[in-house]
Amino acid sequence: MTVDGIACPEPDCDGIIEDGYCNVTGLAYRPPEPDPGPPPHPDPTGPGTSGPGTGGSGTGGSGTGGSGGSGSAGGSASWSLTAGGTPRRRRRPGRARRPQSRLGEGLVDVPDMPTPDPESLLLTDPCVPEHRRVCSACGAEVGRARDGRPAAVEGFCVTCGHQFSFVPALRAGDRVGSYEIAGALAHGGQGWVYLARNREVADNFWVVLKGLLDKDDPDAQAAAIAERRFLAAVDDPAIVRIHTFVRHAGTGYIVMEYVGGTSLREVLRQRRAEGGRPDPLPVTQAIAYILAVLPAFAYLHRNGLVFCDFKPDNVMLGRESLRLIDLGAVRRLDDESGASYRTRGYSAPEVETETPTVASDLYTVGRTLATLILNFRGNTTTYVHSLPPASTHEVLARHESLDLFLRRATAWLPEDRFVSADEMRDELLGVLREILAAERGAPVPAPSRRFTGDVHLTGEDADGSVVRPRWASLPRLRVDPEDPAAGTLAALPDSSPAQLATLLAAISPATVEVRLRLARAHLENGDTAAAAAVLDEIEAEDPFEWRVRWYRGLLALGGDGDGDTAAAAAAFTDVYAQVPGELAPKLALAVTAEAAGDQARAATLFDLVSRTDDGFTSAAFGLARVRVATKDRAGAVAAYERVPPSSAAYQEARIRTALVRGTRTAAGVPRPADLVAASGILAGLDVDRRRRVALTRDLLRCALDLLLAGDTPPDPDVEVAGTRLREDDLRFGLERAYRELATLARSAQERYDLVDLANAVRPRTRR
Repeated sequence: MTVDGIACPEPDCDGIIEDGYCNVTGLAYRPPEPDPGPPPHPDPTGPGTSGPGTGGSGTGGSGTGGSGGSGSAGGSASWSLTAGGTPRRRRRPGRARRPQSRLGEGLVDVPDMPTPDPESLLLTDPCVPEHRRVCSACGAEVGRARDGRPAAVEGFCVTCGHQFSFVPALRAGDRVGSYEIAGALAHGGQGWVYLARNREVADNFWVVLKGLLDKDDPDAQAAAIAERRFLAAVDDPAIVRIHTFVRHAGTGYIVMEYVGGTSLREVLRQRRAEGGRPDPLPVTQAIAYILAVLPAFAYLHRNGLVFCDFKPDNVMLGRESLRLIDLGAVRRLDDESGASYRTRGYSAPEVETETPTVASDLYTVGRTLATLILNFRGNTTTYVHSLPPASTHEVLARHESLDLFLRRATAWLPEDRFVSADEMRDELLGVLREILAAERGAPVPAPSRRFTGDVHLTGEDADGSVVRPRWASLPRLRVDPEDPAAGTLAALPDSSPAQLATLLAAISPATVEVRLRLARAHLENGDTAAAAAVLDEIEAEDPFEWRVRWYRGLLALGGDGDGDTAAAAAAFTDVYAQVPGELAPKLALAVTAEAAGDQARAATLFDLVSRTDDGFTSAAFGLARVRVATKDRAGAVAAYERVPPSSAAYQEARIRTALVRGTRTAAGVPRPADLVAASGILAGLDVDRRRRVALTRDLLRCALDLLLAGDTPPDPDVEVAGTRLREDDLRFGLERAYRELATLARSAQERYDLVDLANAVRPRTRR
């Protein structure tokens, strides 16, 4: 019996069985009692097909499937087995695999996909499955078996009378101009797709011809004509190239380059099929693929075009390359008429009634990434225009930034999504770095286009107390180089905040960057009311300007004490959701959580920032503070050890490590081994005499206190700062430290006090 076209038996799944697998979940269909009879009729669309309403591009060639709409199907780069175990396609062995390629800005190793022989992808019996046959005019079901009558592949729609045909117009050996047809690759939303040779170039110069579903269909005709007009000018290395447009027997064909490889959809299906269960892509690999296609979207958008129908079917993976295929749905941004192709589960909600936009294009990118990394049941039903809760998907629960990225990318309102493909790419790259740092246990730093790095190396004053106001330790916003006043702002003198505010108020025109800098000057001058008034003015003009929320967070952290931490947290949370790949909002939230006493949240965010970019040394110091407060001595030491030797804060981190290990702190009482370790750190420090003697005093004082309290037994074999762990030795050593500090005293009174301490600690002797 055949298993194609029946409903998926999985609970709450609306998928259709294709090639023995559900086209939504990817789970293999297991009949309870397999029929040992003859194998089912071959399915020409192969394992790379899309289900109803999902469109399809498939693999094995550029543009080998439809660009959306119900009833489209795609090709595949490999054959699969029927329920009876019979191969459905002729296949020649693929070439040997090459070493892994590198995508994702060279940060991620991804498998290098084999390139199969093009002829192995040809359909042996090209036809369209019944459940995909719909009228191109009204969408009604056509070509279905009814009342014992076999299904017709040609005829007329009983609903509207429109003629239909699901028979390929071209066969192997047919000539279309200089192109010799080798056979059909797939059937898509706009018609059959053929593999052909350009005999005028070479026998193995392969191209793909994409014909119309129905030459009498005005929408399909318009789409083909539109492709001929502007797609030939598309020139981007990540987009399939259109060679020309030809006509044959009254039908038009797009001629495009053949792109060998495997589609993302096929990769995902193979992973799910091999294990018999959903098996999403590794998150870093999926992000690497999306990062590789976003420049192609940026190229299209700069040229006034939108892709419209992006999904895993339309990404071809080859040898060290990735290409966007199937340009059938591409249209001009200013084209408000004509057919709009889309795929349920990927298309933005507004495109059902409005023309596609950059925002709707980027929505499809976000949905595609979600499909690649999630066990995404219900993407065409329950979550057709939403995402499941992060708590139901471990990858989202583990990576908050990734969850926020996907939710902004797929926001219901277009104005809540990313503004451009470049912005989307910047944020996704930041998210990737966070994930890689977490997986590898090593930082993956990179400069930000939006924020400066650390403005305070430790976030602490010399005595170890937190810098006040707390916002003073946070990164600053960078000036947008596209702002008309960017040059003027860069040339401002180094003046006091009050003087700077006067200069800024005189700049005309008062651009957004000028006013944001003015708000900062008022903030630094302590005039919070003036700063808030400037922010109100900007927000009234542009309610989506997230940088206003950043400054409101800074304002909330000012004032007496730690400020309004609830308001600061709300503001910085909004900023985090807008720029999920940036570290500065996470650092700001960590500082705010610490001020509010939420040590767990502070530790999580300080850890994320310092782990991702060890240049944010204030995050390492903040993490150490929180861990000391929670009595995690080892964790505090590990936090200080994140500061790299190349950092100007390295010396201070070593000093703090020595103090945490060798003195009594909130983290508890040090052990003899800690005292020895702290002494070793002290010996290796390159600090001035006063600092070295002061640290020696602190270690000896702690060791003596522990000895006198009975917390540590005497041990002449253990040395602390060069002094044996015995009471008299520690007293003599401490006396020497006090007297040396007295010689370095800055005042007479300080000197007298230190001498008194030396005399008090000195052991009793007969001299």
